Amino acid sequence: MPKQPHQNLSRRERQIMDLIYQLEEASVADVASGLPDAPTDTAIRTHLRILEDKGHVSRKRSGRRNVYRPVVSRKRAAKAAFSGVLTTFFDGSLGDAVAAHLSDPKAGIDDEEIQRLRDIIDAAEESGK
Repeated sequence: MPKQPHQNLSRRERQIMDLIYQLEEASVADVASGLPDAPTDTAIRTHLRILEDKGHVSRKRSGRRNVYRPVVSRKRAAKAAFSGVLTTFFDGSLGDAVAAHLSDPKAGIDDEEIQRLRDIIDAAEESGK
């Protein structure tokens, strides 16, 4: 688990984490080839060291290179991040968060997604009984 799970990531750190989650593990060269407008290898190493210090990635040696892996699963990290958003912006209210999203005309929620949400709510009600 990250040492400070609610610690914000910079835009570049988020890009690197997204790439590492996608690849499951990545070297500096993998990160460089997968990033838009990639910085220098030295800058990537610095970002990876910072992510390691923050507890988001672990490092292992593979031949002559370091390979980085996420410390927690993407799903677990997403839950922690979402919990932080709920707490910070919606006083912990999932209903307020969903209402804010659904009231945004740019949200683009289609009928299929609405039905999926209804099914999730129905399942949550059933499991709570």
